[in-house]
Amino acid sequence: MLARFTDQARQCVIHAGTLALEARRRTLDPDLLVLALAETRPFTLESFASTPEALRRLVDTGRDHELLAALGIDAAEIRHRARLHAPGQWRLERTRLLRVTLHGPLGSIQLAAHSRKVIEVATWKPGPVTGERLLWGLLADPANGAAHLLATTGTNLESLVTEASIPTHHRAAS
Repeated sequence: MLARFTDQARQCVIHAGTLALEARRRTLDPDLLVLALAETRPFTLESFASTPEALRRLVDTGRDHELLAALGIDAAEIRHRARLHAPGQWRLERTRLLRVTLHGPLGSIQLAAHSRKVIEVATWKPGPVTGERLLWGLLADPANGAAHLLATTGTNLESLVTEASIPTHHRAAS
C-alpha cells in the first residue's frame, strides 16, 4: 500500500508508526498521525498553523524519549536514521479482516479503526497519496478527534480545508 504514497506522505505515516511504537501504544491512533503531519510537514499549506510543540502537549507520546535523553540517547536521531536508511523496509499491509498494520525495522503496529479510515480515504482516489490526502482522510471523520486537535492548536479549519482543496459537499439522501 505504501507504494502509492509520495516520499513525504510515506515518511509521515512511518513517523506516526514510530511514535506509536516508542509510546508503547497498542494501536496507531489519529492523534499521532496529526502530530506526524506537523513534524514532517508533507505539504506546503500555510494555513496548517498547528506546531509540533503545541500538539505534543496534547498528544500522549509516552515518556520513553525523556528516559532515553537522561541516558544520553537521542531518540529523534534514532527515528531519523531508521526512516532514512530503511524506508523500503516499511510496508502497510491490509488483511482479509480489513485490519491494517504498519510493519518496519522498528516493529509492527496495527492501525486503530479511525486511522485505517484515514488511509482508506487518502487512497480512495487514483493517483499518489500526498500529505494533503492524508489530511483529507483525517478531517473526513469528525469522530477521530483530528479536527479538534488542529483547531485547539491554532489551525483555522475552514482556511485549511479551502487551501488543501478538501471536498466538503455531501450527497443528499434520496
